[in-house]
Amino acid sequence: MLKCIVTEGPKNILESLEGLGYDKVRQILVSVILEKTLLDIGSGTYCMVQDELKRKYQCQLTDCYVHPEYLIFILKDLYGDSYKQIVRIVNGRLEEFSYQEPIAKFMESLSQ
Repeated sequence: MLKCIVTEGPKNILESLEGLGYDKVRQILVSVILEKTLLDIGSGTYCMVQDELKRKYQCQLTDCYVHPEYLIFILKDLYGDSYKQIVRIVNGRLEEFSYQEPIAKFMESLSQ
């Protein structure tokens, strides 16, 4: 029998998916936004960040959802104070999803 998960709009749908691995979807969402932002800056930027993540932390962009500090350390190292502009762009693109606590926490972690 099917269980109805739609009660009062998209927020409740998302909340009902929590137990079904929806955090993995958030991780992919964040990863795609990070990738898009870095590629918009330039393919060289994207490649440098990917290479540094792999070299320093043996991880990739998808891991930054769980470890945003890795991304921050690399962006600061590569771009100095300019990293803040990248963070602003990422957070702007995530804003529409910020009603979800894990996304809001990720955004806050990037901004510290």
